[in-house]
Amino acid sequence: MSFPFISVENMWFLINDYLCSMRKKILLLGSGELGKEFVISCQRLGQYVVAVDSYAEAPAMQVSNAFEVINMLDGDALDRIVEKHQPDLIVPEIEAIRTERFYDYEAAGIQVVPSAKAANFTMNRKAIRDLAAIEVGVRTAPYRYATSFEALKKGVEFTGMPCVVKPLMSSSGKGQSVIRTEEDIEKAWNYAMEGSRGDLKEVIVEGFIDFDYEITLLTVTQKNGDTLFCPPIGHRQERGDYQESWQPQVMNPEHLEVAKSMAARVTQALGGAGIWGVEFFITKEGAYFSELSPRPHDTGMVTLAGTQNFSEFELHARAVLGLPIPEIVATRNGASAVVLATKESNEWPTFSGLEKAASYTNSDFRIFGKPSTRPYRRMAVALTYGTESTVELVEKAKAMAAEIKVN
Repeated sequence: MSFPFISVENMWFLINDYLCSMRKKILLLGSGELGKEFVISCQRLGQYVVAVDSYAEAPAMQVSNAFEVINMLDGDALDRIVEKHQPDLIVPEIEAIRTERFYDYEAAGIQVVPSAKAANFTMNRKAIRDLAAIEVGVRTAPYRYATSFEALKKGVEFTGMPCVVKPLMSSSGKGQSVIRTEEDIEKAWNYAMEGSRGDLKEVIVEGFIDFDYEITLLTVTQKNGDTLFCPPIGHRQERGDYQESWQPQVMNPEHLEVAKSMAARVTQALGGAGIWGVEFFITKEGAYFSELSPRPHDTGMVTLAGTQNFSEFELHARAVLGLPIPEIVATRNGASAVVLATKESNEWPTFSGLEKAASYTNSDFRIFGKPSTRPYRRMAVALTYGTESTVELVEKAKAMAAEIKVN
């Protein structure tokens, strides 16, 4: 038996070609704390990540292979870095992006996560709400849109009070408020305009759902067509932003199955592979669809406490790379509680109380590495886990988070 001769040089080229076929270049648009954990998960799988944000030294940039600082609402600037880096994948992590450009990138052969349609629709509450309520037909709160204060007043007349007002483009609850009286309407409009991201000045006004609790149902869509669900995550919000989350949220199995069906239908309509944070209001009658994010969810940071066999960031990385995920298995109870800044400063923050926080058993914490602070900015998260009830774990996480001071 004879073998064709392969020189050492040719063997190296073959090996290099094979390694390059496995190593993808990922352009991450948005480099906050969620992006940071995603970058770490990707690099553990041997990938190359370019982190992009509007300011330097963002958390994900600190662990990425390369970074860019641009205004992602500038379509020409976005085109330039795509041309410069020639990525295999584009992974959006925030809303304030000129997402309509994604269709051109996808047509050029770049994989947009989860898909150009999904990224474009879900960055705008109007598109995703109409798709869910009209095209897919899932149950939602009654709603109207408004591009002016007068239109908002008419929307409030339709939904009745109390009702919730949100900018169509925002993140982490910015600009979100509840209208309970006539005097609240103008305040809500002004607050929504202040919290709106990008150049879209429009709001959605929703009828208030008298819910028992809220959940995030992390939903994973895979390239082979399979859809998996993480155990439901409960959470509590203030100012529209999550303060604590816990997993699993104990709930009626029938309501959970309905929520899974809704999540599967909406994500299938949008297409693509990755993790989705699908939010629901749970009432005595069942589940109401609320919102959807095509990326790891802030409430899902509780999965960093080892509550399942893969964190939400590891699931996202595997799904977008096309690596099979046979199953998602719950491993233990867990909880998270945020650490917030109280003042505005452009100086790098320091933290005290870490020794006390580290003394808690069955716990961990993450300092995000944000280079500046402002009131209520999320700077760190405390994590707890164990066999205790999630109620007990939440209280423990809150106590632990209180030990950490942002200076």
